[in-house]
Amino acid sequence: MSNKGNNPYRRPDAFTKAAKAQGYPARSVFKLEEIDRRVRLFRQGQRVLDLGAAPGSWSMYAAKKIAPTGKLLAIDLSPIMVSLGPNATASQGDALSLDNEALALHAPYDVVLSDMAPSTSGNRDADQARSFELFMRAVDVALALGAPGSAFVGKLFMSEDFAQAREALRRSYGEVRVIRPEGVRTSSFEVFLVALGKKPPAV
Repeated sequence: MSNKGNNPYRRPDAFTKAAKAQGYPARSVFKLEEIDRRVRLFRQGQRVLDLGAAPGSWSMYAAKKIAPTGKLLAIDLSPIMVSLGPNATASQGDALSLDNEALALHAPYDVVLSDMAPSTSGNRDADQARSFELFMRAVDVALALGAPGSAFVGKLFMSEDFAQAREALRRSYGEVRVIRPEGVRTSSFEVFLVALGKKPPAV
């Protein structure tokens, strides 16, 4: 017997409807908006890297916040079909490979974003492990390409690896905050780690 009718992800909720009304392809924009409001993430003129950016809601929001003098690179294995504005570049490719020269387009970056999540399998332990792997690879990119003083925002499925992920950020950033935005569905176990003030490399 199918339980599709009980799947909350199949029904548009208030956030989904509001996102569509405002021209965003996904409800995730409100998660970033809340994070921005709480930590004052964006300013005009910043250079922003959005890892795994498709379908583009986070990039659209960030591009508006940093305009007109900011620069944004949105990168994903899938094509990004939405218009991001004149200060943004969309690139199709591996967002997590430092061998991908496209990543360095506007480096060093003031903000690195990752709303990436694995394709869920239904096996919670496996999904959490893959989420942790994606998160840590995004951290590697942020550490390699983020400017001193820069910020990183990454999504992580809550698991026993959470403490390790947070500690990795604490070693390299001045402040680390854990935020679960109102837009996260009640059935989801995702949280966002927000790292502020990237420390300069040790001499």
